[in-house]
Amino acid sequence: MAEASLPAIRSLPSWLLGRAAARGRTLVAEALAAEGMKMWHHVVLSAVRDLAPVAQADLGRAVRLDPKDLVGVLNDLQSAGLVLRAPDPGDRRKNAVSLTDEGTRLLTRCEKAARQANDELLAPLSPDERARFMGLLIRISGTEG
Repeated sequence: MAEASLPAIRSLPSWLLGRAAARGRTLVAEALAAEGMKMWHHVVLSAVRDLAPVAQADLGRAVRLDPKDLVGVLNDLQSAGLVLRAPDPGDRRKNAVSLTDEGTRLLTRCEKAARQANDELLAPLSPDERARFMGLLIRISGTEG
């Protein structure tokens, strides 16, 4: 079945950004799946690396993941030997999360796969266009600064 033209909807930046985001998520999800990883597992591993040792509650806030969902992701990662949860030395009532050596190795492979997927997403753009596009995305996403 041919795709309908829908000129009014396809002229909206929000629609186009949504389509580009969906394509990007698909490319990255496929690349991560080849490493046996899911998107949220990759996000949490990356955040743990950047913040470790990090209290579980702080980690959840940093990645904006519901605490119950975070527990499930951390359980998966810990079962796979990718993260450690131990009492936080600063506050024994909290868990501090850190990467294992295997978690670090897998994260390195996942980051490479995700970069390649993003390169595929941005392949139609020249290097200058990519830099300009990234700057514009940062501005409109509210993540600068």
